Amino acid sequence: RELRKNSTRAEKILWELLRNRKTGYKFVRQKPIVFYYGNYMQYFVADFFCYEKKFVLEVDGKIHENQKEYDQGRDYLIKERGFRIIRVKNEDIYKDPENILNQIILII
Repeated sequence: RELRKNSTRAEKILWELLRNRKTGYKFVRQKPIVFYYGNYMQYFVADFFCYEKKFVLEVDGKIHENQKEYDQGRDYLIKERGFRIIRVKNEDIYKDPENILNQIILII
């Protein structure tokens, strides 16, 4: 809930495009994805998640430029659990949000 309150500008723009089944599918924001890795429970919080399509959408700001290896590992673990994932940069959302929405619709 706290993460939803403190959404970035890019996340707010994207949420307006995804909410209320505008893609034909229901998306939720800041969804924890829980899984076990060995004997340890772990989780990631997906920026946006579509249950019906097992689809994760991540919005990447500047911080992600410095954590590419971490993000790749995280993406691998998410894909191993049967989810599809894409990452979208903040700048791309600001520049052409409708194009991002069209790409998402094509992928899901």
